[in-house]
Amino acid sequence: MRLFGEIGNLLRFRGIIIASAYRRFTGHFISPIRILSDILQVIAFIASIVCVVCLTVYVGYDHDRHTGINILRLLRICQGAFAINVLFNLILKFRNTIRETKIIKWIVDAGIMVSIIPWIYPHPTHPWIPQLEQILYSNKFLFSVLGAYAVVDICYGIVRLIGKRTNPSLILSGSFLLFIIIGSFVLMLPKCTVGGISYIDSLFVATSAVSITGLTTIDISSTFTPFGLLILAVLIQTGALGVMTFTSFFALFFSGNTSIYSQLMVKDMIYTRSLDSLVPTLLYILGFTLVIELVGTGLFFLSIHDAIGMSIEDELIFSAFHALSAFCNAGFSNIEGGLSNPILLHNAQSLYIVASIMILAGGIGFPILANFKDAVAHTVRRIWYRIHGIPFKEVMCHIYNMNTKIVLLSTTILFVAGFVIFLATEYNHSLAGMTISDKIVQSIFNSVTPRSAGFSSLNPAGFRDVTILFILFLMWIGGGSQSTAGGIKVNTIAAIWLNLRSIVTGREYVTAFKRSIAIGSIRRANAVVALSIVSYLIYSLILMSLEPELPTKALLFESCSALFTVGSSLGITPDLCNASKILLCTAMFIGRVGIISLLMGLIGHRSYHPAKYPTDNIIIN
Repeated sequence: MRLFGEIGNLLRFRGIIIASAYRRFTGHFISPIRILSDILQVIAFIASIVCVVCLTVYVGYDHDRHTGINILRLLRICQGAFAINVLFNLILKFRNTIRETKIIKWIVDAGIMVSIIPWIYPHPTHPWIPQLEQILYSNKFLFSVLGAYAVVDICYGIVRLIGKRTNPSLILSGSFLLFIIIGSFVLMLPKCTVGGISYIDSLFVATSAVSITGLTTIDISSTFTPFGLLILAVLIQTGALGVMTFTSFFALFFSGNTSIYSQLMVKDMIYTRSLDSLVPTLLYILGFTLVIELVGTGLFFLSIHDAIGMSIEDELIFSAFHALSAFCNAGFSNIEGGLSNPILLHNAQSLYIVASIMILAGGIGFPILANFKDAVAHTVRRIWYRIHGIPFKEVMCHIYNMNTKIVLLSTTILFVAGFVIFLATEYNHSLAGMTISDKIVQSIFNSVTPRSAGFSSLNPAGFRDVTILFILFLMWIGGGSQSTAGGIKVNTIAAIWLNLRSIVTGREYVTAFKRSIAIGSIRRANAVVALSIVSYLIYSLILMSLEPELPTKALLFESCSALFTVGSSLGITPDLCNASKILLCTAMFIGRVGIISLLMGLIGHRSYHPAKYPTDNIIIN
């Protein structure tokens, strides 16, 4: 026993010496280690992009054995870059790695290290555990590990870019543009389409999906395979929640190693109250989205089951795709004719109620949904305390904030007005021949969908001119701020109306719900309205110049639908020339990122001398 004790003391002594030597080494070479770490991070980021491209090509194309081998070689190089980065951080930046890395990042790092076992220990002839051997030495395991690591590293790299104090508006616009370009190439993969697709059409569909518009120059149901529909759904979901929401979630929740500036920028993007609630809010946004879409899938399935002659599998695909498309206000459909298909119109009226609920849920805005969550939690806590006789201290003077009240009131007014006007103007026109209940259902649906969803249960080309004019007004307004809807937003139109009321009534301040609205909000609302009108006029004039043979009414409707990311059309989208398609792509992109955000990203903030000039009046009468 004494011998073992001496051996143990000797080992501990040697461990202390080694640890001391390690600290001296890392302390002496701290600058080279930091430089090497930055270089390896850049290499790993580039390798992550190459890895994603290689995996996409490998999965999306039918290729011969020689091409497959070359792709695998590139993936092995990426795997080596990932493994070196992981080992470097573990060996030379051990303390920082332990302190800053979160559980999911540990999992993908461990997966990379496990994936290099076949390099060290070639395929055994007589494996100890055959099932484990089949997993470790399979391409599916390798692709899964590399794909997971690459996604996490790319997201972390984007948020690191924010930490470099890059213009956030430029990053936001650039991220959408990047996903549009990537999506346009992915949708052209042979396994995505039935008979191929031109790049202009692919770019148009990808732009429409990421900008959650819904305009399309091709028939989605007959052009894309189930794999293509899956890619389209991913683009829609990414565009709806926002690229930065996804990347921030991965970077903050999976890695955790982000700067305070990065977290502050993400906080402002999702409008959360504090840094402590940043990750919970991101989790709530993603969790709420998935839950609502799953519930919507179930409701869609119940509304069409055994009603439209589909198999169970096709019904599930239809339900899932439309639940996502409705909540995201995208307006895409994977059935011929979309929601105006006669089979749906005559056999599944409940589907339109489900779609209307999903559209409203997506168009109300994530800050409003977050406020609902806080209000529900506050109410449940208060009831729990009262049941158990515990004194409850009120910490919230107003459970529902001013934004929530404004959005709910404005949305209700627009919904009721749209329902009444559509029912009145189309009662004996496009709704002729329907039962009273069907007319009410269709009026509800057509009151909701013009404000960004883009679905059509009835052909808009058959509406009265007065109905189309009111639909243009609804398309211009859109949904709530920070929602999946488009338009100038109901928050903006509410601010304009409240400002108008204060001017007419002679009030010094703009108020709502016993709150004064900040002057900056009023100025921004005025700027949004002015820029939206100017942009609409410019795009309409250019489109009419490019398409002199097409009806003016249809072109005005098309440019409004694209710029305010609605997706409705009078049926001329497939007839547009390539120049018009590219023009509408830019309109959809601007409509999604916001023209003010785009201008701020391109121009940036400029410092002006804080001089105060004499005040004068402009004659306005």
